[in-house]
Amino acid sequence: MPTPENHSKKRLILGSTSPYRRELLARLGIAFDVERPEVDETPQPGEKPAALAMRLALAKAREVARHHPEAVVIGSDQVADLDGEPLGKPGNHERAVDQLRRMSGQTVVFQTAVAVVCLSSGFEQSDLAAVQVAFRTLTEAEIEHYLRTEQPYDCAGSAKSEGLGIALLERIENDDPTALVGLPLIRTCRMIRAAGVPIL
Repeated sequence: MPTPENHSKKRLILGSTSPYRRELLARLGIAFDVERPEVDETPQPGEKPAALAMRLALAKAREVARHHPEAVVIGSDQVADLDGEPLGKPGNHERAVDQLRRMSGQTVVFQTAVAVVCLSSGFEQSDLAAVQVAFRTLTEAEIEHYLRTEQPYDCAGSAKSEGLGIALLERIENDDPTALVGLPLIRTCRMIRAAGVPIL
């Protein structure tokens, strides 16, 4: 039989099937479930990368919360911003090669949005972490070797900074160190605490 303390804890759901976000949230040592949000991620005409990331993070959290109104739901989305153009997940080798060629020698802003929603309490907050990433000037051989080795086809911008992708970069500038991996945990912790989920 659950104790009154356990019974009062809100259920936490990660509205994402990303293994990267799941691993990051697991670092907090709190129980959570995972559910796939059914959200169309197609950018709207003229939509800027930051606006796209925020819209999708909120849409994912709201969609899962609709099925679990008592739960606290986290939604997140990341869009690579190359001079105002959104770059999403490449999905295959050819598109990943194209993305890395275009980002070579450039500074790309990875816009990582997080939203927390609880319908029963009316709680809804969202925030955006913008991470500036300076890419080295990459050779064709480096691009090919990296992609064949790591196959980051499910990552916005085709680069995994937590793995070999760090070798593609000159520098990273951010205020939330996990944001580039896919879930800004400092912001996430702040919002789920405010929604009634204790962490410490």
